[in-house]
Amino acid sequence: MSINIYVGNLSFNANEGELRELFEQFGSVDSAKIITDQFTGRSRGFGFVEMSNREDGLRAIENLDSKDFSGRSLKVNEARPKKAMGGGGGGGKGRDGGGRSRW
Repeated sequence: MSINIYVGNLSFNANEGELRELFEQFGSVDSAKIITDQFTGRSRGFGFVEMSNREDGLRAIENLDSKDFSGRSLKVNEARPKKAMGGGGGGGKGRDGGGRSRW
């Protein structure tokens, strides 16, 4: 069973090859992706690594969380599933903001 790993506090200069190499010390890496801003193309400072072996991934998390990488202390943990977009929400007051009626 595979594992998807969140990697936060990445240096803005880090690249996906370096990220892959860092995790390959612990096992086979299926993918390494650094998330970038869609308008500027600049790194957003976090990424995801998918490893095919769950135990290898858990070992990587244990060994790499808080580790210095390119001058930054990494935040590494198992990625949470993406939440569905849309629906719900709201709250707040109605159109008139509470208070007296305008009429």
